[in-house]
Amino acid sequence: MRLVIALGGNALLRRGEAMTAENQRENVRIACEQIAKIATGNELVVAHGNGPQVGLLALQGNAYDAKNPYPLDVLGAETEGMIGYMIEQELGNLLPVEVPFATLLTQVEVDPNDPAFQHMTKPIGPVYPKAEAEQLAAEKGWVIAPDGDKFRRVVASPRPKRIFEIRPLKWLLEKGTIVIAAGGGGIPTMYKDGKLVGVEAVIDKDLCSAFLATELQADLLVIATDVDAAYIDWGKPTQKAIAQAHPDELERLGFAAGSMGPKVQAACEFARDTGKVAVIGSLPDIEAIVQGKAGTRISTAQPGVTYR
Repeated sequence: MRLVIALGGNALLRRGEAMTAENQRENVRIACEQIAKIATGNELVVAHGNGPQVGLLALQGNAYDAKNPYPLDVLGAETEGMIGYMIEQELGNLLPVEVPFATLLTQVEVDPNDPAFQHMTKPIGPVYPKAEAEQLAAEKGWVIAPDGDKFRRVVASPRPKRIFEIRPLKWLLEKGTIVIAAGGGGIPTMYKDGKLVGVEAVIDKDLCSAFLATELQADLLVIATDVDAAYIDWGKPTQKAIAQAHPDELERLGFAAGSMGPKVQAACEFARDTGKVAVIGSLPDIEAIVQGKAGTRISTAQPGVTYR
């Protein structure tokens, strides 16, 4: 079975943890212990988040030269390499030595006319006092937005249009390679005057993972997060876990844009586009998810919604 597993940010850094290399490696090790359980006998692609890591690099760059920060596409490429290295190494320590691994720096084309460029909402980088943020915005043409009592830069979050490395990714899978790809939603790029260039944007990692899974004709998309399912009435006495749902019915339930919403949207799009199953669930349940025994399963094969 061809699987795409999209690791949430908690797989690399848990809430409240210091962003040290040791903490990130320990969390990667924990994630890989679960992934290793379903690696044998399957074709496997691992995608991941990179928001905190890009933020850390932005802070480091800001300390070096606040006037000339590194562009987002470069920071994304750096973090794809770092996180891929950790996943390769930790997963390689758990699987037979003959299993090959590869991390692909994944360039993802976006449309310069995407409406997201007219409505920037994705916060990135460090926070600034209002006066400093306004000065930087004037100097660099940034869009800024409030973040608590401070301000942050916000950028576009366009939809993925094409994954440039899709052919070598398929070749690697056909040779039995476990591939780490599309980290952080991939590196956003577009054509400008006939040349491919990087873009100051952030592609949603779940939407990109779903797009990747569709392009690969994956049999199953797993969106791993820090809860065991998608819930209605989350945090209330009436909360219920969703066991199975048709994408049309699931979308009608409404989910927060800042948390479960993008995951539900990504899972629904994959299910509609492919006729296959997407699952939202917890990383420790990965083996049961692949066996069809855990998580919220989204499929066009069955109508309605059922609860656990």
